[in-house]
Amino acid sequence: MSVMELAKLNPSQRVLFNQFADAVANYRPSEWIDDYLLKWLVARDFDVQKAEAMLLQSLEWRQIHQIDGILDNWTPPEVMKKYYAMGTVGSDKFGCPVWINAFGRIDMAGLLQSVSKRDYIRYLAYITEMSHRQMHQNSLVTGKPVSYQTLVIDMAELSINQLTKQFMDVGMELTHMFLANYPEGVRRVFVINVPQIFSTAFTFVKPFLSAATLAKLSMFSHDSKMWKNALLEEIDASQLPVHYGGTMTDPDGNPMCLTKISMGGQVPQTYYLERKQPVPGDQMISDLIPAGKRKLIEITVEEAKSFLRWEFVTEDGDINFQLVYVRDNGENLIILPRDRYECHQLMEKGEIVCIYSGRCKRQINKAYELKLN
Repeated sequence: MSVMELAKLNPSQRVLFNQFADAVANYRPSEWIDDYLLKWLVARDFDVQKAEAMLLQSLEWRQIHQIDGILDNWTPPEVMKKYYAMGTVGSDKFGCPVWINAFGRIDMAGLLQSVSKRDYIRYLAYITEMSHRQMHQNSLVTGKPVSYQTLVIDMAELSINQLTKQFMDVGMELTHMFLANYPEGVRRVFVINVPQIFSTAFTFVKPFLSAATLAKLSMFSHDSKMWKNALLEEIDASQLPVHYGGTMTDPDGNPMCLTKISMGGQVPQTYYLERKQPVPGDQMISDLIPAGKRKLIEITVEEAKSFLRWEFVTEDGDINFQLVYVRDNGENLIILPRDRYECHQLMEKGEIVCIYSGRCKRQINKAYELKLN
């Protein structure tokens, strides 16, 4: 399945690409090759203004959530590294990194009881950034631009118990994150060992995927001969574990290459976060927020790139929390989307980088707003 590349653009598309490249020249990182830049334009159907807005919003997201330094400055939770079933094994025939996600073997409930939702999502951003670093390294080795990855998603052992509402909510947020910040990131996606129940989960995600992305997607049942042949058409046997139809093994001969891929499994309860009534800190203030009501806290940021940190607890029941930046023109930029936090069981803590400075003018002008209800 082909992907959109600069060399394949028709004359009118090339004109639009040049316009887009000129529009974003002032904030384009030097390491972005043209084929990578093209993804943003493809994601917005060659609408230059929409592509520029999308890219700017993503650059804001990267600064706010400290994504650029995530590989070097953030230590992922041990439980995610051990039990989130994923790993990279090699490269496909086009030089793209090959990642295998043994999705069916992930104990979703266990992971989501062991880390905060924010850390769960951040870990997926961490893995994606790792793949982008590998793309850059592959480009240096091959001497050719590499800006895509190939993904194998193994649904073996998937059960209905894994598709909890909590997981579905996290999955939707992850889908939005990938679509907004990592557009057109895959060259091929192979979903193998697909059970009937997977179609239920996929119906929630499919409407958010573009026709171009769906065209890269191939699904296979438990007929291993069929999906192994399909994988080998795109990936040399030396770049795939024996378990997935290749010739690669661990040094000890393990055909699943566990030194490269975590295969998940049940998360030990020793990793579970302690959930009991948290004790408020001395620096905290208390307030009463009746059911259905909202508490709005406006924060003036005196200096750009300051850190905004928060922590809160409730005496009983969960609470909604949202963080919004209000621009000069009154437009809202969602920093953290509204979500429910079980802060009666676990103190909620977080931080972001305020990439804008500003004082409160009138009521909400140039303000960061923390909304609780």
